[in-house]
Amino acid sequence: MAHKQISAGGVVYRRGSAGLQIQLIVDRYGKVALPKGKMEHGETVEETALREIREETGAVGIIKAPIDVIKYTYEHHIYGTVDKEVHYFLVEAVGGITEAQAEEINAVEWHEAEAAWERGKSRMYANNVPILQKAMAMLSRSFTE
Repeated sequence: MAHKQISAGGVVYRRGSAGLQIQLIVDRYGKVALPKGKMEHGETVEETALREIREETGAVGIIKAPIDVIKYTYEHHIYGTVDKEVHYFLVEAVGGITEAQAEEINAVEWHEAEAAWERGKSRMYANNVPILQKAMAMLSRSFTE
């Protein structure tokens, strides 16, 4: 039986005088990614997402909506086959100080939406691209409602 691992994270955004901005991270492997991390005992996926975003990027956020859940398997040197499930949420940044968690990521970046999409679609992990795309569609709908 495969080991199960649950993680959570999100697409973090903010609206300010510069308009809509989306947060991306650069992980320790140099890939553009979305902040996420493993669920701790007793946490909900929502609590995990907000904690991991705060730890990795410094952003304090509020979950606005679920985006999607991605599932995949990988081989771990101790656990063998791991069934991974990652819950992604649309998260509005409402505070905090942007700062990369040096132990885990190389950089935290804020981009205007179009620039975030251009940077993300070619430099992101393939399974993150549809998450970013769905989040951007959700955000564009929220402007017109």
